[in-house]
Amino acid sequence: MTIPDHHLTEGERRVRSFHPHWRTLAGPFAALVLIAAASGAGLWLVPGTWEYAGYARIAVCAVALGLLTVWSFVPYLQWKNTGYVLTTHRFTISTGVLNKSTDEIPMAKLNTVSSDQTLLERLLGCGTLTVESAGERGQLVLRDIPKIQEVRGDLFRLLEDASDDEQDADPASR
Repeated sequence: MTIPDHHLTEGERRVRSFHPHWRTLAGPFAALVLIAAASGAGLWLVPGTWEYAGYARIAVCAVALGLLTVWSFVPYLQWKNTGYVLTTHRFTISTGVLNKSTDEIPMAKLNTVSSDQTLLERLLGCGTLTVESAGERGQLVLRDIPKIQEVRGDLFRLLEDASDDEQDADPASR
């Protein structure tokens, strides 16, 4: 999930690394509980004296395993393999289970950072972060960011530091 230390440039340091908020796993966890309960009830309801009881139990287990894979295991893997890394020079977003996709936005290219929170998100401490850059993608919307206000504050501090460094390096600004 994080950038290995040997991938950081000289003078760059990691400020924050995180996954999406745990609330994204609430649905998959509910699916896990419901599928386990339904499959347990299905196994219990198959009459033991029925000649196809063994096949019926195998079918119940196979359907439950398929549903668990699609509705619980895959979303968990997606959550686990989505990572955000904020360093002094860039903001990195990596996603993907089998195929990895990484977006890196240099701090010097960031224009605007904003956040939105519903009442539930405020109670849970997460929210939606919108990052606008001068690059080709323009606006990037990141949902379920944990500790949204801290992340936003870190981004603003790093933006300010990047703009100060840019002005110090530009002789025309003196």
